[in-house]
Amino acid sequence: MALKPNSTDSRTRSSIQIFIVVGLCCFFYILGAWQRSGFGKGDSIALEMTKHSADCSIVPTLNFETHHAGEVGNVDESEKPKSFEPCHPRYVDYTPCQDQSRAMTFPRDNMIYRERHCPREEEKLHCLVPAPNGYVTPFPWPKSRDYVPYANAPYKALTIEKAIQNWIQYEGNVFRFPGGGTQFPQGADKYIDQLAKVIPITNGMVRTALDTGCGVASWGAYLWSRNVIAMSFAPRDSHEAQVQFALERGVPAVIGVLGTIKMPYPSRAFDMAHCSRCLIPWGANDGMYMKEVDRVLRPGGYWVLSGPPINWRNNYRAWQRPKKELEEEQKKIEEVAKLLCWEKKHEKGEIAVWQKRVNDVACSGRQHNSQANFCKAEEANDVWYKKMDACLTPYPDVSNPEEVAGGKLKPFPERLYAVPPRVASGSIPGVSVETYQGDNEKWKKHVGAYKKINRLIDSGRYRNILDMNAGLGGFAAALDSPKLWVMNVMPTIAEKDTLGVIFERGLIGIYHDWCEAFSTYPRTYDLIHAHGLFSLYKDKCNLEDILLEMDRILRPEGAVIFRDEVDVLIKVKKITAGMRWDTKMVDHEDGPLVPEKILVAVKRYWVVGANSTSVQ
Repeated sequence: MALKPNSTDSRTRSSIQIFIVVGLCCFFYILGAWQRSGFGKGDSIALEMTKHSADCSIVPTLNFETHHAGEVGNVDESEKPKSFEPCHPRYVDYTPCQDQSRAMTFPRDNMIYRERHCPREEEKLHCLVPAPNGYVTPFPWPKSRDYVPYANAPYKALTIEKAIQNWIQYEGNVFRFPGGGTQFPQGADKYIDQLAKVIPITNGMVRTALDTGCGVASWGAYLWSRNVIAMSFAPRDSHEAQVQFALERGVPAVIGVLGTIKMPYPSRAFDMAHCSRCLIPWGANDGMYMKEVDRVLRPGGYWVLSGPPINWRNNYRAWQRPKKELEEEQKKIEEVAKLLCWEKKHEKGEIAVWQKRVNDVACSGRQHNSQANFCKAEEANDVWYKKMDACLTPYPDVSNPEEVAGGKLKPFPERLYAVPPRVASGSIPGVSVETYQGDNEKWKKHVGAYKKINRLIDSGRYRNILDMNAGLGGFAAALDSPKLWVMNVMPTIAEKDTLGVIFERGLIGIYHDWCEAFSTYPRTYDLIHAHGLFSLYKDKCNLEDILLEMDRILRPEGAVIFRDEVDVLIKVKKITAGMRWDTKMVDHEDGPLVPEKILVAVKRYWVVGANSTSVQ
């Protein structure tokens, strides 16, 4: 029997109007009641809210009408805000920097055409990207791992193309994900069990993983139950909507490709990297892609390669490729791995596992190898639009053969609040141990206030969360829960690059410049957090463009929390008034005299053709 995402009748939907009377706390409670949700219990929540709507307790230290002198009283209320119209329905899945028509104008060599190619200023859309007809809130985790409402990503191509590999099945009004993959048609769980015999997945030492060419991200989806968080990526290509399906399932993913540009991650970020028949030519270009994986792989980390060319002697016929070609391909991979100082730990069937050594003491001889061209150590984290190079990223120095280069990490979850090695070593100017610990306490306090403003944060309603200016990762750490994950973004213009610290805490993140569109599909995130972002970008690019991008990647009925200076938030609030968002300004939790304020917003539910003309 097909699962039915819940639809909302007019009586339930009209209950949202109560928020005007009962205030913001009740507003977020009632929001949970009227969502067009995969939860399947909208009416019962609405009834419960009717019973308890008068009992919405507001925290005494939080004032929901700000009293700072810079508030709206200084704004000309007679000036009507600019109204943004819906984009044409053809933009329902628009990805500005991975637009298919623009991509086809670039060379196909080394996947250049699949890299980021953003629109010029005059090409940018200044409209609201609509949701498809019938769009519903995704199912809560863990049901979302296995089921996605058809209306949210109505693309059946993969159900045919990957039918025998158990990727995805269409069942009535939902897609079902059995957990299979090209290399694990019997399911990701059994495949991970095989890996766990070689890699210490269960003891907390492997926490962050990178899945290159992820498909619908079943590997990352099933790692979650083992307390491993995977950053999955794949290009927007002929495998229609693969990353979109991953995100609808509630799995961390971005649109990306190994081409000519460095991956947008810091050095020594991941405990494990993975390729399951990802079709990346690992031995090509002097092993450039393996060298890039080495850059982002932590000392002592693991690289898993399953599929061609591993075990080519037994599989060349099934793969329909010449033996000589496959033999040469594996030979190149082995040579590059040796140059990288990786130790082969396992090869059985079609799975091979290498481990990066904890330091370069055992391979000091490569300094004299003519093929060992070393990168500049100071450029290891300089990645934004920087060309990938076939050079070796040097290890940090060590004082003895047992020392882990860059510092040894604690197992997760202890890692989350332990002092990260990059902080302990003083390698980030202005960030001391005391600074780090103080930041953690601050964010515990801030997140505590957020949870009192928006009671849905702990409910499981928000699975995919974005922190647009992540700092040291304190927001994500304070939110940590098996119900959710946070994409921590390090703006490329930030004063301090602390993304490496975020990864050392067992969290994930990415570099990005918010003057451009993010590498994701529309309707990716349930909750977006923007702390100090608009102060950071106020002289760098158009704030309107950033807000329209936030609207593109926010789900209908998703929420936004802005924390910034009051004068900046007034400008933001004025723009959002024309974006079909409901907003409310809130005082800082320390009282009305603090110039930093909180602006909370909820995106209204609307879909293609909803009561408005569209922008062509």
